[in-house]
Amino acid sequence: MNTRAQPLPVTPANRETSRAGFRPVLFAVAMAAVALAVWPWLAGQFVLHLAIMACINIVIVNGLSLIDRSGQLSFGHSAPVALGAYASVLLVTWTGMGVVPSALLGLVFVALLAALLGWVILRLKGVYFVLVTFAFAELVRLVLLDAAPITGGASGIAGIAPMQIAGWLFDSRERFYLLALVMAVASLGLMIWLFQRPLGHAMEAVAANPALAESTGINVLRIQIVAYVIGSVLAGMGGVLIARYVGFISPESFGTSASVAFITMLVIGGRKSVYGPVLGALVLTPLPELFRGAVQTQHMFYGAALILILRFLPGGIASLVGMLRSSRSSQ
Repeated sequence: MNTRAQPLPVTPANRETSRAGFRPVLFAVAMAAVALAVWPWLAGQFVLHLAIMACINIVIVNGLSLIDRSGQLSFGHSAPVALGAYASVLLVTWTGMGVVPSALLGLVFVALLAALLGWVILRLKGVYFVLVTFAFAELVRLVLLDAAPITGGASGIAGIAPMQIAGWLFDSRERFYLLALVMAVASLGLMIWLFQRPLGHAMEAVAANPALAESTGINVLRIQIVAYVIGSVLAGMGGVLIARYVGFISPESFGTSASVAFITMLVIGGRKSVYGPVLGALVLTPLPELFRGAVQTQHMFYGAALILILRFLPGGIASLVGMLRSSRSSQ
């Protein structure tokens, strides 16, 4: 005799009951997110520093996620981060303009360069695109190193003034965390808004089957260029924030290890979810600080984490929410 409980059929009534039961969970998650956002202000300078870096990484990895969800994976995402940081700082030095106008012009420069580069390299597919983006990031790093009279070379640029917006000077960690948090939430809001619009759906269609998307009238190259430009601008914004928060930039800060870290955050958080970059940045940003005494084993830890995630959670940490929802729906 079979004594196993059989799952209830999924009917509209059961679905409404499931949604009603899931609302308290969503409310609890929202309250936990608010508490997590407020906690760094109360937890001391070290936690505040980690929270600022996590927020900046959320902005950058959201940009990488946008490119990935249009069907291309960039292995050189540190390049637009470096370009945004250097362009915004050098514009202040050359023109004497304010921090905000220089940051905006720096992002315009990143967008124009990304549009030009994307028009050329987005015709490549798969591993060829990955290799070209890696080569471009190395090219940017070498140019920054060789142009020492302008960029400071290996010594970098120090003494960068803090961010100032409409008279508000973000010269302390408490104040800068507010700015970084707003930018992280804004980038997440952009992702949620975008993938509820036809443009976001077109990006996902292009990623799923470019040939089929092309046959329905979608211009695949144009959609991927738009995704590449927006993703690069988000990365450039992260670079602007890094320059103004740390007060120092150098080419070595934007090398291959930075690109690998961004990809790792995206994969571990969840490539197909708008919440994946947030989860990946929140989990992986504090780890290098926690393992500061074991620098040589950090990459081993990342590799082991990637293997475990890909083996047991192919969809990343964000897929746990879907698994929990499916489990509750089947009860």
